[in-house]
Amino acid sequence: MAQQVRGVVAPGRGEPVRIETVIVPDPGPGEAVVKVQACGVCHTDLHYREGGINDEFPFLLGHEAAGVVESVGDGVTEVAPGDFVILNWRAVCGQCRACLRGRPWYCFNTHNAAQKMTLEDGTELSPALGIGAFADKTLVAAGQCTKVDPAAKPAVAGLLGCGVMAGLGAAINTGNVGRGDSVAVIGCGGVGAAAVLGARLAGAARIIAIDLDERKLATATSLGATHTVHARGTDVVAAVQELTGGFGADVVIDAVGRPETYKQAFYARDLAGTVVLVGVPTPEMKLELPLLDVFGRGGSLKSSWYGDCLPSRDFPMLIDLYLQGRLDLDAFVSETIELDGVEAAFEKMHHGDVLRSVVVL
Repeated sequence: MAQQVRGVVAPGRGEPVRIETVIVPDPGPGEAVVKVQACGVCHTDLHYREGGINDEFPFLLGHEAAGVVESVGDGVTEVAPGDFVILNWRAVCGQCRACLRGRPWYCFNTHNAAQKMTLEDGTELSPALGIGAFADKTLVAAGQCTKVDPAAKPAVAGLLGCGVMAGLGAAINTGNVGRGDSVAVIGCGGVGAAAVLGARLAGAARIIAIDLDERKLATATSLGATHTVHARGTDVVAAVQELTGGFGADVVIDAVGRPETYKQAFYARDLAGTVVLVGVPTPEMKLELPLLDVFGRGGSLKSSWYGDCLPSRDFPMLIDLYLQGRLDLDAFVSETIELDGVEAAFEKMHHGDVLRSVVVL
């Protein structure tokens, strides 16, 4: 029987969000209804509200979530009612050419719930990243549920569902940071701070945090950065080279996603080094680089999709590290709020006042 729950809806481009009654249908084949316990406020949700993703309004926002499976549809075997899960937005299909080649983290055919959640008048909602978790309950594909140790706090666990995983994975999975490497991270908001943490976890010897905000640089230092560069009025490339013996970093992670920062990343890496783009650009942005420099510097230029994570592999491992005290995920929770605090949380995020506001239900 369909249920009525509260949900945070973006009704139109640039309009303030509002709490609406959302109709959640019973799960169909391959689907699950999850009782949401916590959901982080991510920049992507703000991009949805501003129309920066697409114009399929109204959106049911929220996607960095953890909760408990309430019910499942026919054919679901990977999770069961009562399981504590983190929701993910790249549920692998197992059948596409990437999956069949043993690279499921690149899955080209990720899937979401087939049914739509709606408003009371029947208007179909577009769930953010196929999740829509600023709600008491949400309907997702069962493959979007990753079972983890229930000892983890929901407010912390849910952050692995997007931003923190993107940053950790950019360093560990995409950048292949190794022991003794030098790493530079441009932009130390939630994703960049997680990249710093991932570089430390991977054993990097030198981790250079770069940002315009002293508060973010301080946070990066607490998470493992060995050096910081305040980017305002500073030649970032020269600063990174000076801190790496004149060579540049082995891995440079652009967690901003602008042409200016990408060029800094490109030239701040060592010869044969790696650039990882994990910050998301906007559609109108263009990049121009001398092709001879691309050839002559060698190395790898990579984009990191969701930290190239495989949720079934990475989420349980990272939660275990957190519970062992080896991964400080608590540092990312700046505040906990209620559903009606999302609009204010967007403003705090815009001004750089928080790493993450987390809605706790």
